[in-house]
Amino acid sequence: MQTRTLGKTGPTVSALGLGAMGMSDAYGPTDRAESVATVHAALEAGVTLIDTGDFYAMGHNELLLAEALRGRDRDGYALSVKFGMRRGPGNEFGGPDNRPESVKNFLAYSLTRLGTDHVDVYRPARLDPAVPIEETIGAIKDMVDAGHVRHIGLSEVDAATIRRAHAVHPIADLQIEYSLLSRAVEADVLPTLRELGIGLTAYGVLSRGLISGNWTPGRPGDHRNATPRFSAGNVEHNLALVGALRRVAEAKGCTVVQLAIAWVAEQGADIVPLVGSRTRERLAEALPAVDLRLSADDLAEIEEAVPAGSARGDRYPSAHMANLGVGN
Repeated sequence: MQTRTLGKTGPTVSALGLGAMGMSDAYGPTDRAESVATVHAALEAGVTLIDTGDFYAMGHNELLLAEALRGRDRDGYALSVKFGMRRGPGNEFGGPDNRPESVKNFLAYSLTRLGTDHVDVYRPARLDPAVPIEETIGAIKDMVDAGHVRHIGLSEVDAATIRRAHAVHPIADLQIEYSLLSRAVEADVLPTLRELGIGLTAYGVLSRGLISGNWTPGRPGDHRNATPRFSAGNVEHNLALVGALRRVAEAKGCTVVQLAIAWVAEQGADIVPLVGSRTRERLAEALPAVDLRLSADDLAEIEEAVPAGSARGDRYPSAHMANLGVGN
């Protein structure tokens, strides 16, 4: 497994990371035994970056990872943890809470659920408009100084917020959606990251299954049922783009999944794609993307198949779009 370093100050991790959210939340029924086996398969393949959030199924995901990682060398993997999204008993979201006193409370629960004494990258999941980012980052810095956090990250914020946060403490990486269908990061955010020496961990590289073809309409408990990009009138257009991309992949001798992941990785050595594989089968398909090289001609064909800005529909429901630093 190749490695990449998250920015100038962040950890060196595998060139492909594992996003664990779908093992507990958001995409319908899950299989706990298969999830644990998938984490084990990822580790055995050399994947060292594992991403979670304390609000993924209200702590379920952290407990699942604790089970999967039990007995493993703690220095053999890096945990990236998001915090600050409140949720209710009915799974509804209640908005962000990034107050300094909450930061320490959230972290204490995460450390206990994960069964570890530190997390490698700790980040607010969304910007809290009621709390200056400087105060939130300052509270995490205290936890860095205390040894409970190794590096500080951000998630889904704009260029101005990145600058303000970085002025308080070096930021290792920004986690943000980046894929062939979601390229808003390229305008202002990515140049800012590179100016400041901050890495990028890209989630949604397969557009929540839209690119992979592993999406089934109407699955119970699947948040995509309410996502505009998957709604009638939009999804047909978006699937046509995927069809054009698939033809490029077939000519290249790879799957559309591998091509989409490789495209994100090809955008810079400072970018680490996260794959949300929920099964060993899906993980096995994604892993070869690390070794797939794209020529200038390949990139031109991909751009012709899926031009920037060609996707239809927002990547989140309207209520959630307001909390994002960049659009689609």
